[in-house]
Amino acid sequence: MRENDWPAVARIYGEGIATRNATFETEVPSWEAWNSSHLPEHRLVAEVDGGIVGWAALSSVSSRRCYRGVAEVSVYVAERARGCGVGLALLRRIVDCADADGIWTIQAGIFPENKASIRLHERCGFRHVGVREAIGRLDDEWRDVLLVERRSDRC
Repeated sequence: MRENDWPAVARIYGEGIATRNATFETEVPSWEAWNSSHLPEHRLVAEVDGGIVGWAALSSVSSRRCYRGVAEVSVYVAERARGCGVGLALLRRIVDCADADGIWTIQAGIFPENKASIRLHERCGFRHVGVREAIGRLDDEWRDVLLVERRSDRC
């Protein structure tokens, strides 16, 4: 992913936000805000026929040195490309890149209603850690988040 990919990435992110089942975010951040919170070496886009149809990225879970090998993953697929294997390809690739770079745990927080995302992560070796009940509010409603993680075979 490069900065000039941001308009397409932001559009896809906005489609995910609109579902109200992908994130607590309610607005797409600026490139500068998004860029500063995601690991530069762990950002991918998926292209079909020259157009971006999905993206995945990792962000640090903590600035503490002991957690340097723990990251949170985000995967978003354009509405028109959902169910076509784009998310699976992106998640598998970012897991491989993370493993190669010494990241030993990748985690994700998923709304329990987002069954497609849960299945996707399970297919890529993520296990359920637990449910964080009423962890945040979206549209004035408390929402639960399923915490999933994948541990590298290399740790």
